[in-house]
Amino acid sequence: MSTSFGWSLEYGQGLIEFYRQTVHTRSYSDEEGEVAQLVADKMKELDFDQAYIDPAGNVVGRVGSGPKIIHFDSHMDTVQVNDPDAWKADPFGAELVDGMIYGRGSVDMKGGLSASVYAAALAKRTGLLEGKTVYVTGSVCEEYCDGVCLEHFYRDSGVRPDLCVICEPSDNVITLGHTGKVQARIKTHGVSAHGSAPEKGINAVYEMAEIITRVDQLNKKLQTTPGAGTIALSHISCVTASLNAVPSECEIYLDRRLRLGESVAQVKEELDALVAGKRASWEPGTLRHTSWTGTELVYEPAHEPWKIAEDAPLTQACNAAYEAVFGYAPQSYDFWDFGTNAVVPVSMGVATIGFGPGEYKLAHMTNERCDPKKVEDACRFYTQLIGLL
Repeated sequence: MSTSFGWSLEYGQGLIEFYRQTVHTRSYSDEEGEVAQLVADKMKELDFDQAYIDPAGNVVGRVGSGPKIIHFDSHMDTVQVNDPDAWKADPFGAELVDGMIYGRGSVDMKGGLSASVYAAALAKRTGLLEGKTVYVTGSVCEEYCDGVCLEHFYRDSGVRPDLCVICEPSDNVITLGHTGKVQARIKTHGVSAHGSAPEKGINAVYEMAEIITRVDQLNKKLQTTPGAGTIALSHISCVTASLNAVPSECEIYLDRRLRLGESVAQVKEELDALVAGKRASWEPGTLRHTSWTGTELVYEPAHEPWKIAEDAPLTQACNAAYEAVFGYAPQSYDFWDFGTNAVVPVSMGVATIGFGPGEYKLAHMTNERCDPKKVEDACRFYTQLIGLL
């Protein structure tokens, strides 16, 4: 393996110690303040040219001042731990067990965050920044609001990158894209009546029952259609005057995942068909969160699937960086079956690719864990890539 660009055993040890500190620091969505300060302090310690926390609560670090702008993004937030007693190790202990670091966020995605921070610092230290500016962000609330954090960062900073690397876990496999997503609410509209005279009303839940059947049928159709995505009902609720009354409104929340070749426009037609002939309507599944700094985050979940070309300059640079670090050319590429913050730079026309340590199938799971060697290798890859771009 290549040891160029100033990599040393001591530097790797410092990286892993920082990585374990980030895992040790709990940072549920909308509660990222403590880890944000930890990352900002580390950027300053590593001699970043600029390091600050922006109004939305994102950590922003910069090295270099050249015209080519390269952006590495990792989210700081994690899902919650609801079963700590079921873990093999303390979910916030960042313990090394059987060669793996255990903890919430060890995969999703504090390894990529730590590796990108140390890579940018190493690139500065070893003179790889001529003509380049590298931004590293630790972003907020990605688990609920894909990309909204980057909308705030780009708008508030005025930064428009030329290239973007999303450091989500890919087990250190170059990842060319991910599925799209549309989330929507369907509401049925009934007429309230006393429970002793239900015939005098219209039960909104009964109105919804056929729509739910249609959702299930649509998903089964998609599953038998080559190249199609999925649709799932993820939440249901109703409005009723009391437990003695006919519900006047029922709502379901739908999660539709899009594969390459599908489109947001297609999903809108599917939603129209789901409510056709019923006392029902659909609307975008807009979500609202408040970041740890008090900034309102408004998420509109409607994203096309995307894939960067295998012959794109950024992909080819990643191939070269990969071979320099691992000693052989990439054997394959990956394609995430989940959404990421990439939706924003991609929508801006920015060349975007994915690469990060950790097996993404372990994300959000009990006993989430990652091989620290893969965090070191990701850092080396990012550093090589900066040097090649």
